[in-house]
Amino acid sequence: MRNPSSVAFALLGAGLVAISYGLARFAFGLFVPPIRAELDLTSFEIGVIGSLPLVSFVLASLVASFSADRFGARNTAMLAGGFAIVGLTLISQAQDLVVLSVGVVACGICTGLMMPALTAAMQVLVNRAVHGRVSSVMNAGTSIGVFIAVPTVMFLADAWRLAYLSFAVLAGIGVIATWLFIPSVSRIMPANAAPPPPITATQWSRLLRLSLFAFALGFIAAPYWIFAPDLVVTLGALSSSETAWLWLAVGVAGLGGALVSDLADRNNPPITHALMLMMLAASLALLAASPGQLGIAGYSGLVFGLAYMSLTGLYLLTGIRLLPGRLSLGPVLPFVAVALGQAAGSPVVGMFVDQFGYAQAFAMFAAAGTFVAVLSPLYPRYIEQAADEVEALAENTGLQAAYDQQLLDEEGQPLEIETPGLNVGEPDTESNPTSTAA
Repeated sequence: MRNPSSVAFALLGAGLVAISYGLARFAFGLFVPPIRAELDLTSFEIGVIGSLPLVSFVLASLVASFSADRFGARNTAMLAGGFAIVGLTLISQAQDLVVLSVGVVACGICTGLMMPALTAAMQVLVNRAVHGRVSSVMNAGTSIGVFIAVPTVMFLADAWRLAYLSFAVLAGIGVIATWLFIPSVSRIMPANAAPPPPITATQWSRLLRLSLFAFALGFIAAPYWIFAPDLVVTLGALSSSETAWLWLAVGVAGLGGALVSDLADRNNPPITHALMLMMLAASLALLAASPGQLGIAGYSGLVFGLAYMSLTGLYLLTGIRLLPGRLSLGPVLPFVAVALGQAAGSPVVGMFVDQFGYAQAFAMFAAAGTFVAVLSPLYPRYIEQAADEVEALAENTGLQAAYDQQLLDEEGQPLEIETPGLNVGEPDTESNPTSTAA
């Protein structure tokens, strides 16, 4: 097995994220119209099914870090790929509610295991000086997966079983690539890195506020991820194949999310949070108001994609910065909260659709998004810095800067990072690191 360079690893990671997140998780909403029609499901049942992969994602996330440390990055990533193959295959063959539910649960487990495995491998293969850059590329894999689903919906909208079977084949290719290029090692840690300090009451308080905002985002975004294509088909009389343009817009705009979150880190996270939540609420209202106008629906997808991906990127940055030295906890809590919010919101919006209709249900969630945006001044800021450090902090922002603050020395200061080059296929060997083979 040949270890990939940092560039190759970033591209491989983006591909695996595209399969596990873009196809196994977020593509489901695109196929709701034909699946619901063929299996004769109600909106509430679709909402419950849409919540199941999010619940299994949360459960898998709770053990993913332990699995990556104990069994190694390769084995954990291959296990995630195996669940994707099983889940996607079951969905493609589902004849009733039970089999479909089991399939989406397996897909949720895949998403929960994949990113921790890739993070563990990144810490071994990629120099710390480019961790932020590599993470940004891998996170973009979600949008790439959405891109892959777009032509599939255009040509196979009514052949959703064949589409999901093709997704399972791609997952199999991903498992083979994982076996060939990802090492069977656990996380790497410089020998002179001090253990993280105890979590303070202030940190817990801010993590709680961050998690509540993340939960609210997941709850408010649930209608779009699960029911947006079905809305434009049902209310707007658009064809199932035309809904692909909606998801294409979401994917294109989502690529800008990393840039917005980095800008928020440099400027004012609470203001950015309020703006992005207002944009997300507007996308829901816009889609409900003009479901039959493909251009307006596509614009709604652009707004939603940028807002959603920017907010999740902002939560990632905030979680990392609030808990230096605890990568297995800081960025994990808000993402678990987002998934829990979506799991709670999916059946609720399904029930609202059955009782009030699509337009009213989406309007209610848009109003909820506006209300949460008003609360954005409560968004947690980073632990206060001394006044003379504020100017220096302005030059030390973004995802890479957040990663740079993770490893501390015995005096509680960030470890210095050597930058031997950007093409770093070798492990990060500064400071005599130690790692464990699985």
